[in-house]
Amino acid sequence: MLRTLLLGALGYAGYKYYEKNKDGIHAAFAGNQGNADVRDSGPSAMRDKPARSWTKTDEESDQSFPASDPPANY
Repeated sequence: MLRTLLLGALGYAGYKYYEKNKDGIHAAFAGNQGNADVRDSGPSAMRDKPARSWTKTDEESDQSFPASDPPANY
């Protein structure tokens, strides 16, 4: 019984800590994106620099998100 109470208290404390430190910043957004729900397209709107240069296909694919249809020139 004591173990259950202790685990419940730990879970509650962890949840409260998470809620207090949640600041609404989206992980993949660059600093210039503000409070948007969807980031702008392109590598300049990404928080981390891409590992390689973007191709035209990469850019078009990023511009089509979150739409379900791919770009027309695939």
